Amino acid sequence: MEIKIFGSGCSKCQRLAANAQAAAESLGLDFTMTKVTNTGDIVDAGVLKTPALGIDDELKVMGRVPSTEELERVLGEGGDA
Repeated sequence: MEIKIFGSGCSKCQRLAANAQAAAESLGLDFTMTKVTNTGDIVDAGVLKTPALGIDDELKVMGRVPSTEELERVLGEGGDA
């Protein structure tokens, strides 16, 4: 599973990355995490608000920082937060 964090690297982006990592580890997932900070790449991915989270090239979260528990549901079920 590939998890992408889209954003400038601000505190909210860092919190989203930490929550996503904790959720993936809690579920025992085999994952890689990439942080996308280039504005052009963020726009090309269709992100309208940061921070955003993508899973396997599908945007799941935009403009907020879900809790670890919410992200466990997203990562475990493939749903949206």
